[in-house]
Amino acid sequence: MSRILIVEDEAHLAQGLRFNFEAEGHSVQTTERGEDALTRLVKNRENFDALVLDVMLPGKDGFSVARELREAKNYIPLLMLTARGRPEDVLKGFESGADDYLPKPFNLSILIARIESLLRRKNWSRTAKSHTPDQERPNTDSPDIFRFDDKVVDFQNLQLRAGSSIVQLTVMELDLLRYLIRNAGRPVSRKAILQDVWNLHEDTDTRAIDNFIVRLRRYIELKPSKPRYLLTIRGLGYQFVTDPKP
Repeated sequence: MSRILIVEDEAHLAQGLRFNFEAEGHSVQTTERGEDALTRLVKNRENFDALVLDVMLPGKDGFSVARELREAKNYIPLLMLTARGRPEDVLKGFESGADDYLPKPFNLSILIARIESLLRRKNWSRTAKSHTPDQERPNTDSPDIFRFDDKVVDFQNLQLRAGSSIVQLTVMELDLLRYLIRNAGRPVSRKAILQDVWNLHEDTDTRAIDNFIVRLRRYIELKPSKPRYLLTIRGLGYQFVTDPKP
């Protein structure tokens, strides 16, 4: 049985979601304030398997809650649920650390399916960790592992390893890095990233992409201000280079 925390200030919606998730066999707790969610997840370290988080909340909004969770190194699978469905808001949610985003009004079956998908992803990660010792994984080649220089990208466990350092990536950071790696050696535009990685087709402010790139450079570059792997192609976008020149 999975434990789900729902943060939603519309009581009728929160109770409706609780009823339907419990009907699917999950244990559900609800709260209407982001501060309470942070207390339970960060301070008290309560064990939940997924978080449904509304953006428009009294007190701290969902963006702030998601950001503080990730800064506290809490990587609970997180779906944002909100009436704000503009592409800019979707990207802001992903930048804050959301794993998925569903605008209101929503189809209940789609919401349940997306939470089930996040729960499966977490279970796969647990299984991989329990069957493969940490010290062995960097030496095991598989479709879920990508190496460049002294770094290892572990797509299964959402991690980037460099020596003894491990960075836990968000799903959105990992999806962007995967896309850049798959297109290594050729430039990709910001618009292509929006469409191919996050399925955003509208005329969206692409500066959000730049913020993701800045974060990835902090993870993979020795000198982020002078990148060697993740290059800016002026007037177009970005290019990932696996074997940069000295």
